[in-house]
This record gives sequence, C-alpha cells and structure tokens, in this order.
Amino acid sequence: MGRSKGDGLGSVYYNKNRDNWMVQCYYYDSITNEKKKRTKSFKTKEEAEDYLNRLALQKEDKLYIENKGIPLIDVMEARVKRKLDTNLISENQYWRTERTLDIIRKSYLAKMNIDDITTDQLQEYFNGLTSRYSNSSIKKFHEQFKQAYEYAMSKGYISKNPLTNFIKPKSKKEDKIVRALTTEEQQIFTNFLINQNIKDYRYKNAFLIQMYMGLRVGEVMALKRGDIDLKHGIMRVERTLTNGKNAKVMMGSTTKTYAGIRERPIPKLIMPFIIEQIQESKDNKESLLFVNKEGDYVDSRGVNSVLKRTLKSLGIEGISTHSLRHTYGTRNVEAGMRAVALQRLMGHKDIKVTLNTYTSVFNKFKESEMEKVNDYYIENKFFNNKVLLDNNKNEEDELMH
Repeated sequence: MGRSKGDGLGSVYYNKNRDNWMVQCYYYDSITNEKKKRTKSFKTKEEAEDYLNRLALQKEDKLYIENKGIPLIDVMEARVKRKLDTNLISENQYWRTERTLDIIRKSYLAKMNIDDITTDQLQEYFNGLTSRYSNSSIKKFHEQFKQAYEYAMSKGYISKNPLTNFIKPKSKKEDKIVRALTTEEQQIFTNFLINQNIKDYRYKNAFLIQMYMGLRVGEVMALKRGDIDLKHGIMRVERTLTNGKNAKVMMGSTTKTYAGIRERPIPKLIMPFIIEQIQESKDNKESLLFVNKEGDYVDSRGVNSVLKRTLKSLGIEGISTHSLRHTYGTRNVEAGMRAVALQRLMGHKDIKVTLNTYTSVFNKFKESEMEKVNDYYIENKFFNNKVLLDNNKNEEDELMH
C-alpha cells in the first residue's frame, strides 16, 4: 500500500484489497482532549487528497472538530443567522426562511456532513419533493441548498459543489393562479362595502384601498394618518406590517421591497372612505389607520379570513386579500395602462414581475390593441383603399371556388 503525506494531518494510501483510496486522518476531541484517528475511503486518489486538503483548511474550525465534519443543516442555520445579524435580511425574511428550514430539518440529509452528500442523493431528495410541494416551494428549498453550498465552499468545508450537475425538478402539482375579481364581482363587493357601517365592519376601507389602490395587505395595515396628504390627494406607502422571528406581528422598517416605497394618488372615488378612516382612527396607537379589536397591530391572516367569509356570503369563491391587489392591477391593464407605469404603481422591483404576473391580461387585450393599429394604418391611407378592396374581392372569389 503506497502512502502520501498530508502535512501531519493525515495520509492518503491505496488499498489493493478494496480497490480504493483511503484517507487516514486525525481530529481533536474537545471532550476528552485527545487526538483521535479517522479513516475514510474514496474511489480516486484526487478525491482522497481533496478531502485531506479540506481538513487542512478546517483544522482550526471548532464546529468542524466537534462534529467530525459539518452537518448540512448547521451550515444553513449559520448562513441565515449571519445574514440576520448583518441586517442583510429582515426578521420577517428570517422567519420565512426558518419555516423552509423546518421542512429540510426533517430530511435524512439534514444531519449528514455536507462533504459526504453526493449529487445523486441531492437529486433523489428533490425528486421526492415533486409530488408534495409546489414549484415555488421547491424553488425555496433549492435556494437554501444553493446558498449553503456556496457558503461551505467559501469556508473551505468542501472543494467541489455537488449542485453543479444537479437538475432542479419541476413539481407535479399545478401552479396556483391568483385570480382577480371579475368586473361584476368587483361591483358586487364594492356595493357591499360602501353600505357597511365602519363600526360593524372594521376592514371595509382596508379592502377598498387594496381593490382601488393595489396595496399589499401588510402595507395597508401599516398606514398612519401622517401618510395621507388630503390637500394633494396623495398616500405615501413606506412600511409594512410583518412577522418577527417568533411569528409575532411587528412594524417593518420598510415595504416588502425598496421599490415598494412609493407615493400613490388617491382615486376620487374612495377619498370619502379614506377621510372616514382617518376620523375613525383618531385614538389608535401610533396614529395607525387600522388596528384589531384589541387596539394592536392587525394580523393579515385574520383579515384574510374575514374577507373569505364575506365573499362566500356574496357567492364569490377563490379570492384572498392578495387577489384584491391583483384585481387593481388587472383593471389597470384593461384600461390600457402601460407595463412600466403599472410596475411603479404596484411597487414591483423588476418590470419582469409585472409582465409575468399580468401576462394573460396583456395577451387578452393584444388583439384589440392590434385592431387599433390596423385602423390607424387605414385611416392614414398607408394602403390604397381601392387596392385593398380589389384584393379582398379576389380572395373571396378564390375561396368560393
């Protein structure tokens, strides 16, 4: 058996009987204060030497020493914790990521050392998710694995990324489509809301703001009286209610995205209801326009439940608070608004989000818009009308025969 040195950390040698390469290395046991031996096998000499080189990088890493390797879930947790501590993510983003990690923690990969996990194991795990989770969920899981491996590479825990040859699978479940209210449904719901007493129906004006101004529900519930400029008919959107690390509702320091910070003209149709809400909120804490029955921050999940119950009583199904925002965007497209203007009103960071969200609506009105162009050509005599009539007559004759 030939051996090669590993700078005192261990050695690499070929085992004829097993036809593989072995790494014999040492690690420090922090509990017994003893140096202990570990042996690991590899198919090639290159893989064995890479492993020993990684140990050389990691020999001062306490986490690596204590675990005799780094468990995948520990890398994921360390990365997201560091992002929170350095203010790269908000508490709400941390809380949402933790929900994703809770699912990953249940997998057999979670406690495996990150340098032991193969591409085939990753592929098998993700393929098994396709029947249970949506494409959006699979995307979230993949992002956590991707960032964990990038972090592990930067720390020297691994020298090769097993995701390089990995293929992210597609879910077997159909993507959920957030539908907008039809014009008839919107009329029914609007008439219902404007006839409600604000004392009896706490969120009437919140739903009107969502439906006719396109705000996210968290943005509506974070509005304060100072955000309303009645003189100029302007509403400033600059924060949102969110969930903290313990899922507790808290006031965020900004909107969902920085592009979400925007000034919005208040439609004249709902100005009376904005004024009504300002008057109703005069005793609310922090000058908030909306509070719950206890006078505290509003949990958007409770608002969504109220909306669904109301709409069900009106014979309308499949609508959430986010659908009200989507309804606003849909009506704007139907009215002929350009995508770039809609992007700014909706607070989308990237115009691709706007285009992807309202693709079907834009396509629906594509033909009618092309008819306008066609009429423009005719009205401005780009073609000789006599030639057009003669050509049309000849084509009709050919079809008849």
